[in-house]
Amino acid sequence: MSNPSKLVRHFLLGAASLFAFAQVQAQDFKVAFFNGQRVLDESVPAKIASSRIEQEFSKRKKDLDDVNDRFRTAYRKYEKDAPTLSEGERLRRQRELAEMDQDFNRKQRIYNEDLAQRRQEEAIALGERALKIVRQIAEAEKIDIVLQDASYVNPRIDITDKVLKALSK
Repeated sequence: MSNPSKLVRHFLLGAASLFAFAQVQAQDFKVAFFNGQRVLDESVPAKIASSRIEQEFSKRKKDLDDVNDRFRTAYRKYEKDAPTLSEGERLRRQRELAEMDQDFNRKQRIYNEDLAQRRQEEAIALGERALKIVRQIAEAEKIDIVLQDASYVNPRIDITDKVLKALSK
C-alpha cells in the first residue's frame, strides 16, 4: 500500500463500516436461539412418536429375530453334523445356510430402511410444528431473528424451553 490514495480509501471504507455497525447496534435488535435437536430428543410429541413407531415395528422386529434364531440354530446344527455329512449333503446345507443368511440380511436391510424412513417422517412433522411455534414466539416477543445452530448461546436468549412447553400442550 505505497499509494496514499489507497490508504485513504481503505481508511474511509473502514470508518464507514464502523459507522454502519454502530447504527445497527443502536437499533433495538432482538435475537433468540432454538435448539431443534433438543426438541427432537426431549419433547413429549417426539417421545409419543417414538413409542408409536416402536409399537408399529415390533411385530416385524420379532419376525426378524425369529428368522435370525432359525439361521443360528441351523448353523449350529450344520457345524455339529458337518464331519459326518457326505460331500453332497454338506454342499446342500451350505447353500441353504447361505440362502437363509441372504434372506435375513435382505429382510433386515428393508426393516432398517423402513424404520429410518418412518422416523424421518415423524421428525419432519415435529420439526414443522416446532417451527410454527418458534414463529409464534418470535412474533409475540418481537424477536427479529431466531438462530438454530450456534457454537455458543447465552441461556438468556434460548427459547427452546418455551418451544418444548408449547409442544407438550
